[in-house]
Amino acid sequence: MGDLVSRISRIAGAVLGMAALTVSLAACGGDSLEEGRAGGTSGPGKGSLVVGAAAFTESKVLAELYAQVLNDAGYSATVTTVKNRELYEPSLEKGEIDVVPEYAATIAEFLNAKVNGPKAPEEKPVASGDAAATVEALKKLAEPRGLKVLAVGEAVDQNAFAVSKEFAEKNKLKTLSDLGRAKLKVKIAAGDECEIRPFCAPGLKETYGIDVTGIDPKGVGTPQSKQAVKDGVDQLVLTTTTDATVESFGLVFLDDDKKLQNADNVLPVVNAKDAGAPEIAAALDKITKVLTTADLAELNRKVDAERAKPADVAKAYLESKGLVKK
Repeated sequence: MGDLVSRISRIAGAVLGMAALTVSLAACGGDSLEEGRAGGTSGPGKGSLVVGAAAFTESKVLAELYAQVLNDAGYSATVTTVKNRELYEPSLEKGEIDVVPEYAATIAEFLNAKVNGPKAPEEKPVASGDAAATVEALKKLAEPRGLKVLAVGEAVDQNAFAVSKEFAEKNKLKTLSDLGRAKLKVKIAAGDECEIRPFCAPGLKETYGIDVTGIDPKGVGTPQSKQAVKDGVDQLVLTTTTDATVESFGLVFLDDDKKLQNADNVLPVVNAKDAGAPEIAAALDKITKVLTTADLAELNRKVDAERAKPADVAKAYLESKGLVKK
């Protein structure tokens, strides 16, 4: 999965360095995008919108979903890919980008660091495993910066742990609490940072009482990590909820029943001035209400495993759900 590296910071809800925030986004063509904005217009030819995508599969797919429903609603929406949040978030504030697909907890802690200093996510976190509370905290940070947070959905891309089906059946495991109660020794296939990150080994020990004996540093959700668990070399693999290849390795997710992980539910964040119109929210809300975590995993799989284009995958999905006109 090409996007896993981009997600690793979510293991700690971590925020990357803020130095990149001063980098200008000339590539977004800010000057040419200022005309024909969509903020308060309606009717045919409602104006242009730029949907930003980060440089990993899932973000590109979500951006295509957003752009295509906006086009269907009468806007002229295009997708621009920007490397990471450090670059696209300032551009969203400036109105060079109008809409981005985001993850509630991660963007909340990013803005927490931006507003309250780089240590804030660690010392005074605003995100939690509660999606509603996390979104409320996000709104308080986003709105003064000219950003509007739209409705949150059930689709979530956050850290997840999986075991082999055989191991689960043998030990009657469905949740991480079950694994803690089973008093089994567990080695985790993950990145080496799992040893110190609060949402990985330390959290599993403290929240669930899981006996973690060590980390096998084969990476987050890599084929090597999943193979190690399939082969019984390791017992638990750290991956993400939208990893569509878990089943093909004979693995099953264990439910994070005590909500150790922060709520990284998918939601759109828009520039309030240029894309705050109710019609825009209504168009994007159609996707938010329908999209599930399993859907997102399958869309990722089609791009990563079948080499389909994000735009094609998005179009087929929207048509299958009746969200755009064929």
